[in-house]
Amino acid sequence: MSTLQVSLAVVGGLVLAGVVAHSAWSSRKNAPRQADEPAFSNSGLEPRMPAMDPLFDAGAATDSKAALELPSALPLPVADKRLGLDALVDALCPIRLEHAIYGEAAIQSLPPTRRAGSKPFAIEGLNADTQVWERAQPGQRYSAFQAGVQLANRTGPLNEIEFSEFVVKAQGFADAINGAPEFPEMLDAVAHARELDQFAGENDAHLCFTLRAQSAAWSTGYIHQNAARMGFVPGAIPGRMVLPSATPGMPHVLSLVFDTQAALAEDMTQSAVREFSLNLEVPHVDRGERPFVQLRETSIALAAAMDGMITDDQGQFVSRDSMDHIGAELEKLYDVLDAREFSAGSPLARRLFN
Repeated sequence: MSTLQVSLAVVGGLVLAGVVAHSAWSSRKNAPRQADEPAFSNSGLEPRMPAMDPLFDAGAATDSKAALELPSALPLPVADKRLGLDALVDALCPIRLEHAIYGEAAIQSLPPTRRAGSKPFAIEGLNADTQVWERAQPGQRYSAFQAGVQLANRTGPLNEIEFSEFVVKAQGFADAINGAPEFPEMLDAVAHARELDQFAGENDAHLCFTLRAQSAAWSTGYIHQNAARMGFVPGAIPGRMVLPSATPGMPHVLSLVFDTQAALAEDMTQSAVREFSLNLEVPHVDRGERPFVQLRETSIALAAAMDGMITDDQGQFVSRDSMDHIGAELEKLYDVLDAREFSAGSPLARRLFN
């Protein structure tokens, strides 16, 4: 073999090696970021990360001097599992009895469904011993009953057809227990429902921050691991994690949502996710939980840790000033809800904004 042939062979080998190396480098660069070892598992959570400043846009440097000021903690809510009937949110129909009856008889007489159209429907009894309104229980005696249908929820206000269905159900129950119902006027109930629906529509709020990858995509395992460090746990739906309340029995504070198909992938290391959302259902979470502060702190920490950018659901960059403005407006909303006795996180608020 001549010197020229040897030289060409060497050059060809170097070029081929360079192509292979560049291909490997490009593949590694574009591969989804992976969770650190050991990989995240649903059975264990890692310690919560401290809050950090984010890279708010692709060209910005992290401002390590910017501190996140947290307001003083408000008293945490007390779990309230009673979601009973209430004149603030229900049209009520008292049912008088001549004699007290046992819970077994009432339970057998209940209608088969608990809805009138799109509205929740319920019947409660006045316990003859405790004088507490409750769902009928076996072995208990009841001296009166009341039926109720919710006036409004996120499907809209109670309408005439739904009110009529409520009347039929309540009348059937009253007949079965030899009770005398006293129905409200339909026009009054429907008018009240429309007013309540207007109030709810003007004061409902769902906040959503989207975190978008600035360079490499994220694997689902990487998302799980970083979210777990912030206190999130897997939700019941694939692609959903939740930040639990500090108070047992209360609704979760935040939810983290990403692509369901990626979450269902057999190999969590190969799925590539470029964005996920952090969500706050404002009326569902007590203001004492500082939910917006937690949303802001979590978004900032995850953006910094994962090389992400915080945007709104339209892809527009969310600045610190924008977050400050949102926080101030939320305090006004909380005051409005308090004034109408639909305080955020209360059973009534969770029923109305549902």
